[in-house]
Amino acid sequence: MRGFKSLTPIREAQRALLERINHTPTETETPTPEAVGKVASRDVVAPMDIPPFDRAAFDGYAVRAEDTIGASRTSPIMLKLVGRHTPGSGQLAEVGQGEAVEVATGAPLPRGADAVVPYEESTVRGGYVEIYRAVPKYYYVSRRGEDVARGEVVVRRGRRIKPWDVGVLASLGIKKIYVYRARAALISTGGELVELDDAPPPPGKIINSTRHMLTKLMEGLGVEVAYLGIAPDDVDYIYQKIREALQHYDVVVTTGGVSVGEPDYVIPAVSRLNPEVLIHGVAARPGRPNSAAVVSGKPVLMLSGFPVAAVVGFEIFVKPTILKMVGAREEPAPTVRAVLTRRVTTPINVRSFVRVHLFYRNGKLYAEPLAVNGSGVLSTLTRGNGLLIVPENREGYDEGDEVEVIVLNPID
Repeated sequence: MRGFKSLTPIREAQRALLERINHTPTETETPTPEAVGKVASRDVVAPMDIPPFDRAAFDGYAVRAEDTIGASRTSPIMLKLVGRHTPGSGQLAEVGQGEAVEVATGAPLPRGADAVVPYEESTVRGGYVEIYRAVPKYYYVSRRGEDVARGEVVVRRGRRIKPWDVGVLASLGIKKIYVYRARAALISTGGELVELDDAPPPPGKIINSTRHMLTKLMEGLGVEVAYLGIAPDDVDYIYQKIREALQHYDVVVTTGGVSVGEPDYVIPAVSRLNPEVLIHGVAARPGRPNSAAVVSGKPVLMLSGFPVAAVVGFEIFVKPTILKMVGAREEPAPTVRAVLTRRVTTPINVRSFVRVHLFYRNGKLYAEPLAVNGSGVLSTLTRGNGLLIVPENREGYDEGDEVEVIVLNPID
């Protein structure tokens, strides 16, 4: 652990960070179809019933249930056919004693009717319908408010809006909803960086790929990301840049400059802001330089400049922070059980994130470790399709062990 006097355990670091954040992003009203991926800032209450009327849940004949008592194949009951209803029918027919109306699925139930006899249990003969079975009240009837009742909370505050939520909201005629507008400033540091537009890079320089990766990861949480450029290795410049960003954004994320070398000026710069909390280094592999602070209730999340370590920092600090600020819960990641193809050795008291390649062989699922070391080997995230997390209380796993793996990409 050369350079770091101590590394904060991940859970302890997260707790210290999240407990001191007291800033909440502003909310905005957005058209319902554009709300997917954003987090609701208010409960949304149904203004009407869905369905708004009793309707047929099957193709057949709307009847009065009491008129079918005693009906069977050997002793059918004859009902007079007095009309037909389809979805969108305006003027409703009425079913009286001994009558039936043909209905299609989704059609409003005629007045007086309280059940539907499916085609399979009936036959039309002339102007009459033979009913072959007795049906109970509301048989094959979708009741008014059965799906959504007026006054019911259909979307709760803190819920990330999904496409099916939009479908429900649209069916209720809700055109706009309130969502959080979380805004993040992203600052890259490092004199070795050049932007993608400058590719191929000059000798000694590298393309700032971490910027694009983190931007998309944050946008996936519904965050608006403002990229503020590459800051030179200058503590005064970095201090001023972060200070200004805190005035305009909900969260500030930086990359690079958080280790313990000579050009690592982000921690000294943030220290000048008198943070309520300052965590420098976490017990993670890769990603130990990842750091975090809280300044005037707002988070400053300082991630490694190395791509894979930055992804780990995103999972440790950025995601929980954003979720906490908008009152949302983390969505479960898909996991599988797989057999390790070789031993994975990791240090004790450090949470290790091991990229693996999942594949099937003879009907069995295996996980091949791609890289245990290396915080900048970004290609392992694309060549691999899974992530094995080794907890702090283990020194790894043996070849042949069955382990739980988070699935990142389709399995071969």
